[in-house]
Amino acid sequence: MITKTLKIFGFTILAFFCLIVLYFCFSVIFSIVPVNGNIEKDKDVVIFVRTNGVHTELVLPIRFDSIDWSTKVKFSNTKGNDTVMNYVAFGWGDKGFYLNTPNWSDLKFSTAFNATFGLGESAMHVTYYKSVSETRTSLRIEISKRQYYQLIKYIQNSFEKTEKGGFIYIKTDKVYCKNDAFYEGTGYFSLFNTCNTWTNKGLKICEQRACLWTPYDKGIFYQYSNKKKQKEDLNRNE
Repeated sequence: MITKTLKIFGFTILAFFCLIVLYFCFSVIFSIVPVNGNIEKDKDVVIFVRTNGVHTELVLPIRFDSIDWSTKVKFSNTKGNDTVMNYVAFGWGDKGFYLNTPNWSDLKFSTAFNATFGLGESAMHVTYYKSVSETRTSLRIEISKRQYYQLIKYIQNSFEKTEKGGFIYIKTDKVYCKNDAFYEGTGYFSLFNTCNTWTNKGLKICEQRACLWTPYDKGIFYQYSNKKKQKEDLNRNE
């Protein structure tokens, strides 16, 4: 009986580690497979993808055409209430991570477990910036007006809304800076649907170069660093 129990335990542990290995293998493989190529000729709007080394966010102009994000995600919901801003960043993720884990040392088993298996709620993290530029951790992408409206619809659908269509602000003092705020989100975070998966899907929806699938920020940045290298090689050959 004891021998049988040990065998079952051993096979369980082995299966668990095999799943982990498979997860990381598929993460790498699917991250390097590109989709889309942005064949749209019109370049009406500049957006950015930023990363802090782990988490990515989509950065859009606060006002463009008929869209004014400040009417949906109000400046007054931030500590600074600074209205002299030009860009707004959107990040999606697990609500428990956002609000209860400011540092990795604050991570609780329950938070990690719920986030891993999609048991927690989601939230939208909104941050205002006065200026944004292209750097090693910030991608500059030009898209058409049509593609921009596709991206807007995707982001808006990531917010949980009131009956009147307003975004639901989360009142908390656990913000990261004086120019950010949290809102209730839709969907569930998991190993297969991370903050970076959300960003990657947004790029797909507005027909930009993206990964087939990626849970990490490095997959997205790999696609654009690879594209930049190909362009440099083409120019060199010409």
